[in-house]
Amino acid sequence: MSSTAARVLRVGGVPEHFNAPWHTAAKAGLFAERGIDVRWTDFPGGTGAMAKALRDGELDVAILLTEGIVADIHRGNPARLVGTYVSSPLTWGIHVAADSPLTDAAQLYSQPAGDGGASPRFAVSRMTSGSHLMAFVDAQQRAGEAAAASLRFEIVGSLEGAREALREGRADGFMWEKFTTKPLVDSGEWRRVGECVTPWPCFALAATPAALGGLSGEILGASRHGVSWASSPSASFSTLRTVAETLGRLGVLEPASLLPPEQLVCELVSDTDRF
Repeated sequence: MSSTAARVLRVGGVPEHFNAPWHTAAKAGLFAERGIDVRWTDFPGGTGAMAKALRDGELDVAILLTEGIVADIHRGNPARLVGTYVSSPLTWGIHVAADSPLTDAAQLYSQPAGDGGASPRFAVSRMTSGSHLMAFVDAQQRAGEAAAASLRFEIVGSLEGAREALREGRADGFMWEKFTTKPLVDSGEWRRVGECVTPWPCFALAATPAALGGLSGEILGASRHGVSWASSPSASFSTLRTVAETLGRLGVLEPASLLPPEQLVCELVSDTDRF
């Protein structure tokens, strides 16, 4: 490597197995070989917390849930998608406390659980986070748009916050990636009463305008070199359109104001549907 100072790249992601390749590559010195000083931050609060960090200039790049960053770009986040990180869908577990009377996810909507028959309350890490948006998706798929519109939410900040909320009865259910929560299910603290699979690739790379302007080569180098799960700078524009339209139908976004896929991605990104 030349004597030129390494370029700092502040990267954030959830503390889950999906991001293991980044840590492996960093420990092996693969980023340093390319003159990139990757400074990683774990975000237990998930996509909502990372979207805020991108807005606030605390991160250059984040690995977020596709639906979460698409929603936040529509709400004014200046970051743009650099490409798909994990192309397979995410399987969300639908969890309740061990002592909950609910035995099936459909009961969350057909037999409201709390507050004297009020609509169910889901624990969410943040509003517009994956745990928030996927509660809408699951409710709509199982019980229709009216059920999705009636949901209530308890903001808990993180997985640990969700444990407290379910234990204390402040929330009826919580959605999180099923393998991450498996230890809680295996220990008997929670029960998984259902699953919901995202109808699109689960994780995307997003970067701030400043990062894209000054570090585009480093971003692409980091996402390609040594990190086998990361992608080339490409995305399916039809999939991005589906994500936005789904969020519009659920009332998460305003249907009349949906952005075209070209405005969700940076100029480096190509449309995989054209190949």
